[in-house]
Amino acid sequence: MKTFFFTLLFIISGFSFAQNNYIVKTDDGRRVLLKADYTWEYIDAESSKNNNATQDNVEVKEIAKSAEKNGCKLADDFEEPKLDNKIQNQLKKGRATISHIKKKVAKDYNCTVDDVVLLSASEQKAKGRYDFCANGKQVSYKRVGNSIIENNKFF
Repeated sequence: MKTFFFTLLFIISGFSFAQNNYIVKTDDGRRVLLKADYTWEYIDAESSKNNNATQDNVEVKEIAKSAEKNGCKLADDFEEPKLDNKIQNQLKKGRATISHIKKKVAKDYNCTVDDVVLLSASEQKAKGRYDFCANGKQVSYKRVGNSIIENNKFF
């Protein structure tokens, strides 16, 4: 009876340790999140080298942003659709909320998160489909579980 109990305890503790995410530091000092699904991502975002932009550069960027949004033909009073809070709260643990998806889109299209605009969304607990405007281009992403990928791509 004791061996059965200890074996059961060992198996349960093994499963609990196997499901954790770990944060490690690389040799060059960057922190990396190792996920339970065998993926990883950098935690520390690289800081921009030019933090002190002049007023002219800011104005040019604002003009470029408006031109990019007009590439998707958005109205000036366009508001992003609201998503279900219950589903978004469940997706927090797997890092698959709309903010995480926007970060991925911004990274894929070399823009900031503020430049990514949600056009439409259809989501359930297990899957979701999202249409965005990023850099003046309309893109579509899908979520299966906690995995986020551009629509019509396998890898």
